[in-house]
Parts: sequence; structure tokens; C-alpha cells
Amino acid sequence: MKFNITSGELVNSLSAVIGAVPSKATLPILETVLFETEDNRIKLSASDLEVNIIEYVQADVELEGAVAIPARRLMDTLRQLPDIPVIFEVDDKSLVRFRTDKGSYKLAGEKAEDFPDMPTLENGQKIKIATDTLKDAIKKTSFAVSSDDLRPAMMGVFFDIGEDESRIVATDGHRLVKLVRSDISASSAVSFIVPEKALNLVFKALDEADSELIITSDHVSFKSGRTIVITRLINEQYPKYESVIPRENDKTLKINREQLLAAVKRVSVFSSSTTRQIRFQMKPDEIMVSAEDLDMSSEAKESIASEYSDEPMEIGFNARYLVDVLNNIDDPEVMFEFSTPNRAGIVRPSVQDDDEDMLMLVMPVMLNSYS
Repeated sequence: MKFNITSGELVNSLSAVIGAVPSKATLPILETVLFETEDNRIKLSASDLEVNIIEYVQADVELEGAVAIPARRLMDTLRQLPDIPVIFEVDDKSLVRFRTDKGSYKLAGEKAEDFPDMPTLENGQKIKIATDTLKDAIKKTSFAVSSDDLRPAMMGVFFDIGEDESRIVATDGHRLVKLVRSDISASSAVSFIVPEKALNLVFKALDEADSELIITSDHVSFKSGRTIVITRLINEQYPKYESVIPRENDKTLKINREQLLAAVKRVSVFSSSTTRQIRFQMKPDEIMVSAEDLDMSSEAKESIASEYSDEPMEIGFNARYLVDVLNNIDDPEVMFEFSTPNRAGIVRPSVQDDDEDMLMLVMPVMLNSYS
């Protein structure tokens, strides 16, 4: 095997796939990237047996072949080079030599046939989607994914693709995000759960205007330009999330998002390090955000102007969860909907995009007795 390529091009392509290379692999072959020649280009493949990434890069191929090269050592070497031509040669014992006008380097590669096979999704259902829309949905939902191994279904984002619109949902039991998108649809309805790690890699790897999804019973692939991310699906039943969304919310609060976010961050410094509890005290045209840590004899209160005209009400939240929700809303103002202090608070942007209806939910915490 022999090919020529510029170091800059190869670094960019390796950067796209190296996220699938585990830092501590159970099998040594998983610490490599598979190089295969194909139509005067190089096909790079990386896998941790759950997530697989494929990237194509143009090269001047002189001899066909394939080899698995240690990913991070190669990447670390190429990153230190300027953007210059590199000549790669691989012998029949998988010994990799590459040279530039600066020097020469040698690495022990692995046989290509030892690299795990990539899943094939030939008969899967195909869906076209704008890459920006896909990445926006990932950004707005993935923060709410659970990390609890005992609830595997909640460790991914739920895609419920319909013929007219789609729902994209994530929850960890404390927070919930539901996006309804009218610009994502399929010829026939399909639903699946994608692991958070895979979506983070999709978010980083895809950069072309359009993406194509291929869904089978066990896998989904995301293809954009010369990059393909294939992941195993979470084959679990997603929770009936609609049942936890309160329907009769007669109290509404409209407030500046940045002012509230800043106040919550400041006040939460004075909350209990165990509960992270903060309190909303809502009165006409005003909200008081407060926190107290009895063990440390500390407390804080801030008042913010707001649009609230219902009966006074107090409700408690975990500050970290509330900050996460507020950080993932783009609108300058947010709308809260409440029913009672022991039921979830609903948070929405004050103005929704034409193609999107976004709903976030934060579960309350039991208030302490201080006043």
C-alpha cells in the first residue's frame, strides 16, 4: 500500500473519526484507525463496537491496500507538522512508514482483516434532513439525557419521526425537553433512541448542508458529505413522557432570560451544596429568587421585574437543572407555566420558530420551611 496526502487534509479527516476510538480499549485493534484505498481516495474507519465513524479523504494512491494504524500516535505526530505532503508506505507485515521533507517515521500497524466489520444498513428506512436542523435538535435535547445505567432508555434521545411532523425528546426524570418539528418527516412513521455519545459525535462530525439518516431495527447512520456516523440503537421502550407534562397551568410568568439566569447562578452559590435548592416567590410584576444554607448560615435574595398577575406562589427548584434549561433557550424572554408548587414547571421560549414548538419541563423540589 502506498499513497501521498497532505498532513493538513489527513489531520482534518482523522479528527472526524478519532472520537470513536476508545481511550481505554478492551481490544488493541480498537485503538487504531483503518486505512483503506478506494477510488483514489482513502477510507478511514474507527469503531468502539457501539459507534462507528467513516470518513473519506482524497489522496494520490499508488498502490492499493489496507492497514490499521494506531490512531493517537499518528494524530499526535501529524499535528506537529506544517501542512506539507506526506508519503505513506505499508509492507506486507503491516509496518507503516511515512515521510516528509522534515523526516521519516515508522509505526507498527495491525492487519486490516482484524478490524471489526462496519454494520451494513442496506435495507434501512431513509430520511433526509437539513444538517443545521439536526444539530440544533441535538444541542437542545442532549443536555437532559440521563446517565443512570438502571434506566437505559433514558440514556439517549428519543426520535419519533412522523409523516407530518416529528417529536424529539430527552429526559433524566428531573428535566424534560420535547421538540416538535414540522420540517422533519418520513414517508412512514418510525421511532428510535440514539445514545448520547453518538449524537455528540454526530454534532461534531457533520458539517455539510444536508444529512441522510438510514434506520434499521438495530442501527442508525447519519451521513453528511464525506462523513458517516453509524451507531447501535438503544432497544428499549421509551417512557410515556406525555403523562408527566401538566396540562392545566393557570399561572404564567414572563421574564427576561438572561436576568433570571444570572440571578439563579448568583443566588445558587448560597444554596445547600447537597440539594442546590433555590426558591421562586412570585408576586404581581415581581419574582424573588432566594436560597439558604442553614449549615453555613448563608442566604441570598434577588428581586427581578416580571410579568406575573396571578395569586402569589412559591416553588422550589434544583438550581443546576434550572440553569441547564435556561442555557438552552435562544429567545431573550422565557415563559413559565405553573399549576401548583408540587407539580412540574413548564418553560418555553416567549416566541417560537415557525417550524418548531419547544417545551421544557423542570421538576420541583420540596421547599424548606424558611421564609
